[in-house]
This record gives sequence, structure tokens and C-alpha cells, in this order.
Amino acid sequence: MAPLQSHKAGQAYDISTSERSTNRPNELNDYAFPRSRLKQSMNDSSKTPLLLVACGSFSPITYLHLRMFEMAADYAKYNTNFEVIGGYLSPVSDAYRKAGLASAEHRVAMTRIATDQASRWLDVDPWEAIQKEYQPTAIVLDHFEHEINVVQRGIAMDTGERKSVKIVLLAGADLIQTMSTPGVWSQEDLNHILGRYGVFIVERTGTDIDDALAALTPWRQNIWVIQQLIQNDVSSTKIRLFLKREMSVRYLVPAPVINYIEEHGLYEDDGASSSIHEKDKESRCKLAAEASESG
Repeated sequence: MAPLQSHKAGQAYDISTSERSTNRPNELNDYAFPRSRLKQSMNDSSKTPLLLVACGSFSPITYLHLRMFEMAADYAKYNTNFEVIGGYLSPVSDAYRKAGLASAEHRVAMTRIATDQASRWLDVDPWEAIQKEYQPTAIVLDHFEHEINVVQRGIAMDTGERKSVKIVLLAGADLIQTMSTPGVWSQEDLNHILGRYGVFIVERTGTDIDDALAALTPWRQNIWVIQQLIQNDVSSTKIRLFLKREMSVRYLVPAPVINYIEEHGLYEDDGASSSIHEKDKESRCKLAAEASESG
């Protein structure tokens, strides 16, 4: 979400070579856009190629995050003239400073583990996560537009020509509610995200999406609403609460991600990125000090 942090509507993000070399963190020098799981050509050239992008904390990633992509792909296949060519998760950077946010390093690692183990077509783009400053959603979508339609020149068709790819944001219904709330999003961001790109929205239990859509009428043709045929109300917030209470999250979060969380001691207290090994070390030092004093 990008509340009141925007750039001008319709203005593409300038990611020129000179800007890359002078204004970006050193970590970006080694950055390469992940393309290995993208479709290389269209199955049906009469359709419009579609790329799904989910921005979020993913702290941690859950099965619902992955299911959203599958639901969106099914919706696109049976209800639109789109052909999905790929899907990306884009974890937010540490600059977002949200409560319960594990470090970007951990969140990128968990999303990669989840997609590697559970999907053949989803991928993780760390570009947003490694930025030193918070990047509004509009800027992140511009980044994908640049990588897919400028650098890659779209996607190949069976005629040998290349076609521009439609980039859309994939999100839960709570996003649309914030977009329809006055003062939360700037008009420039709304016009840029919903006008230039568009959004696939997955309905969630307890969310009144009709009222939200009514406030977004100017962009309604670029908003696609996907019904959950099997309701799933899992959220990262609930997962963190379960973990803090030492309750099981198995079958709510991919097993390899649970193993990663346990290995690194994440979400055990309010310090989401703390390490269990660091705590053990502190405990041992304290015991040693107490033993020395008592001796």
C-alpha cells in the first residue's frame, strides 16, 4: 500500500543506467530480474498476456498468498481474454517499518523457499525488498513494466512478433477498501495503479467489497473481483500470533517455511527478526556471569 507517497500519474519510473549506478544501494549492483519461470511464448496469440504481481510484507508467507495466484490464474483462464505468463511476489523493504515485520533478508528467503517448493510458475523479485527507501506500489509496478515490456520487449507470439504484457496488481479485498477510503491513497497513485495497470482482487470474509467498488467507479473496468469458492481466512498476522503463543501453524504455512522460522527463531516475541541462537547465547553469557559471581 502506498498512502500519500506517490509520483505523478502516468509518469513511468525512470530506471536509467545512470540512476542505477549513482542512486541505488550497493546491493542492487548484483541485482538481476528473475526470468527463469516466465513463459517464453504465448500459447494463444489471440489473447492478452498477463503478469500477476503481489506486493506485501509476507511476514511470513502463507498458503493463502500462494492460493491467490492460483485463483487469479483460474479466473483469468475462464472469465477473461488474458493468458497468464507469470506471477511474482514482491516483499516490501525494511523501510516499511511495520509491526511484526521480519527482516527483508528473512522474508525474501521464506518466499523463495515457498515458491521453489510449491510452484512451477511463481517467482520472487527481491528488487523492492533491497531498496533503502520505501517504494510506493505504483513505483514497484513501473519496475515490472520496465523489466517485462522494455528490457524483455514483451512476450513472443507464434508469428515471431512480440506483444506487450498487461501488468496487474494481485491483492486481497482489504486493499480495495483502503483505496476507497478518502485520504489513505493519493489520487495520483490511484489513477496510476488502477488506470495504467489494474488489479485482481480476491474477496475475503467480512469485507464489503461492493461499497468499496462504488467509490472506485472511474477505474471499474480495470478491477477484476475473484470470489473464493473455498473460504480461506489465513493471514500473516494470525500466523505470527499463533507462533508467539507456541501454537501449531502446520498446513497453514508451507512446511519448509515453518522449518526456516524455527531455525532462525522468528516471531517468538515482538522482535520479529531476532534469532533463537542469539537468545541462547545471551542466556549462556548470563548464566556464566552469575556462576562467576557466586564463585
